[in-house]
Amino acid sequence: MKIYTPLKALLSIGMIVGLSFSANAHRAWIVPSTTNLSGDAPWVTFDAAVSNSLFVPEHVPLRMKGLMVQDPTGKLIEAVNAHTGKYRSTFDLNLVTEGTYKIGYTSGGLRASWKDKEGKRKRWPARGKEANAADFAKEVPKSADSLKVSDSYRRLETFVTSGEPTDKVFEPTNSGLELIPVTHPNDLFVGEAAKFKFLFHGEPAAGVKLAIVKGDTRYRNDQNQIDVVTDAKGYVSITWPEAGMYLIEAEYEDDKAKAPATMRTGSYGATFAVLPL
Repeated sequence: MKIYTPLKALLSIGMIVGLSFSANAHRAWIVPSTTNLSGDAPWVTFDAAVSNSLFVPEHVPLRMKGLMVQDPTGKLIEAVNAHTGKYRSTFDLNLVTEGTYKIGYTSGGLRASWKDKEGKRKRWPARGKEANAADFAKEVPKSADSLKVSDSYRRLETFVTSGEPTDKVFEPTNSGLELIPVTHPNDLFVGEAAKFKFLFHGEPAAGVKLAIVKGDTRYRNDQNQIDVVTDAKGYVSITWPEAGMYLIEAEYEDDKAKAPATMRTGSYGATFAVLPL
């Protein structure tokens, strides 16, 4: 299986999230220094970047704009000590409330592409701009050559837990492609099967294609990618072959879009830690 989302598309939505299951493509990721913590208000630090070698910052940083952090009560909180350098952004969280935190980016809405009279590819919204549905009709020519309009949603996440794992941050928003854990993402062990459910706009997402790759791809020739597909009820099971940090990438599309879109698409990425038994 090979799914590819060009890096330009990723950049055009403000460095949010892109999926590229190709071994030679760039991937977006957020990596926590650790995923399970204990003690009184522990700290965790994060790297966020787009790179070719997985979890090695060597291309461009993920920008801090748009980053959202949910505490275990579901409240949005701010990351601290944020810095964006040449290749990565870094930030910290002080886990003052026990439970599971969600850290990530999300975006969505209408997207369009077409060719102008000179044959040049045009996109709406423009790179770095957010889609405003009210501007669609006046900025996208209805009869343009090769016009494609999609209702597209993107999401990139990771999770950290202080003390006992909790589930509040996994309540579905019913927007785009979402992972609803049966197995908690901060309770993953090598050799054990983890079960997750995927929803698209709140409905079970059948046929979601997932690619799972362990980090440190720089140091091996084979990606050792695991490919799985969700069943008719949106469930998928993954058995972890070895301990380490993994990136899960998932992609979904259907033809149930409302006009002017002709297709709905959803992409999802998440970084999980798998622990030794």
